[in-house]
Amino acid sequence: MARDDAVIGRTGELLIGTRGPAGPGEVLVSVRGGTETFLAWSEQPLSKGATVLVVESRGARQVDVIAWGDPLDAPAG
Repeated sequence: MARDDAVIGRTGELLIGTRGPAGPGEVLVSVRGGTETFLAWSEQPLSKGATVLVVESRGARQVDVIAWGDPLDAPAG
């Protein structure tokens, strides 16, 4: 299946935590005017409820994610 470029660059919330190379989790992403779930792969394990950024699409409703914190929520320094 082809890559899904519409999801790249979107943020989402992990419904099921990832296990790094040991296996995927599941992420809920706002895309195409609604929300969709994808299998989520990451280099490091990420916890359920974590906010993530989709950095790549593997096709077949699978994406690569990284941990994400909104830069506007950073404390003033």
